[in-house]
Amino acid sequence: MMMNLFSIFDPMCMTLNLSMNWISSLLSILFIPSTFWLISSRMNMMWTKILLNVHNELMPLLKINLNKGSTLIFSSLFIYIIFNNFLGLFPYIFTSSSHLSFTLTLALPLWMSYMMYGWINQTNHMFTHLVPQNTPSILMPFMVLIESVSNLIRSVTLSVRLTANMIAGHLLMVLLSNMSMYLEMHMISILILIQLLLLTLESAVSIIQAYVFMILSTLYSSEVNYVKT
Repeated sequence: MMMNLFSIFDPMCMTLNLSMNWISSLLSILFIPSTFWLISSRMNMMWTKILLNVHNELMPLLKINLNKGSTLIFSSLFIYIIFNNFLGLFPYIFTSSSHLSFTLTLALPLWMSYMMYGWINQTNHMFTHLVPQNTPSILMPFMVLIESVSNLIRSVTLSVRLTANMIAGHLLMVLLSNMSMYLEMHMISILILIQLLLLTLESAVSIIQAYVFMILSTLYSSEVNYVKT
């Protein structure tokens, strides 16, 4: 039995005198399909379809005629996160997306680039965005304060949302696994069925959280990239 439930999220587990856990973040390179084959493989066709669907989802949000190629940034982010989420579902593979050091590394540079670009190039629009339309005059100071705090914590909320959802499911599976040594044989079969259902749910959560991270990042970008018509 584990001494600490959170030990499965400890990146300092040493193997062969090397910290091997973070290597799982680089395993996605092995799954990238080859684009130089004469006939496309099924994996290549699958990823092409996924990228096209993601591209079509992001087109209405990014003003694609003005910022061509912008969807590649967010689709790459989506694929990278979903790979790390799925790899964490396999036994004995470190879940890097369950650490703030991983999620903040993705969210903080994006948020900083949005803020710097917006306040330098779209200063008036950024000030206007702090006060929603039709706000009563008496509430304007409070709305400015609320919107400012909301902008400041966006990187934290993006990273904490992904981390918390990854930790919650894994902790629940660990708790159920630790219960197996105290159960009768007929109850263990029921426990295995519950864990399979929970694993299916975690697979869906891995996809949803990667999608939410990508969509929110895109929405934050579209708020800054304001162009007068």
